[in-house]
Amino acid sequence: MQKNLKQKLEYHYSAFDRSKLSPDPLEFPHRFTNPLEIELVAFIASVFAYGNVRQIGTALEQILRIMKQTPLKYLQHSSPSGIKKDFHSLTHRFYTPQDSARLFQLLAELYSKGQTLKYLFESFYNGGEIKSAISSFQKYFLAHSTNHPKPTPGFRFMFPLPEKGSACKRINLFLRWMVRKDELDFGFWDFIPPSKLIIPVDTHIARIAISLKLTTRKNVSWQMAEEITSNLGKFDPVDPVKYDFALCHIGIRKLSFD
Repeated sequence: MQKNLKQKLEYHYSAFDRSKLSPDPLEFPHRFTNPLEIELVAFIASVFAYGNVRQIGTALEQILRIMKQTPLKYLQHSSPSGIKKDFHSLTHRFYTPQDSARLFQLLAELYSKGQTLKYLFESFYNGGEIKSAISSFQKYFLAHSTNHPKPTPGFRFMFPLPEKGSACKRINLFLRWMVRKDELDFGFWDFIPPSKLIIPVDTHIARIAISLKLTTRKNVSWQMAEEITSNLGKFDPVDPVKYDFALCHIGIRKLSFD
């Protein structure tokens, strides 16, 4: 049974190569060549990666238009008031224009200090556990709110916490893109072994994982994500999350796993 499942997983992993990238938020960082810009666009894409693929793509296209297709340069040269003005009409499901402006103001503040997302996450990871690093990374954005009022529900939704039970799908997706290395994922963050990653669980992954008996849980949560990852680790302990893209797109495209 397990041997048969491993063969199917490997088949789908190989089948969902770069030619199957679209439609996916990962298309957007693949438009860029500068690793710093790829990292930044990947993070933005992951933060907005909820809802249907068309909604996500529309929001990301609008963001890149506002940033004149040069997001790193835009953040390095924009004032907080300029960012607020530029994003006055951007909405995406639970995110208001104020939520989006706040995100980009904080990113601009980070880059103005000469820091990067890699530097920030590595300072929290420090060879430790991915769960605690994610929590600290998310809290950085929730707490570092210079000239901002208390975070809104939409802004808090951008940065959920694993200790509160969230599966943290979007940050785990960003980490997959940054840590793994293949045709799809970039592998820029070599300080985290791929074996430490947690699968980004959304409704598609949850539904397929339940049907494949990769989890006994019914509700999407951090515990479900850990359980699915642990069971996928039986098929590839070094890189258990490599199956994520294929499993997710089988769900998105309403294909059969068989």
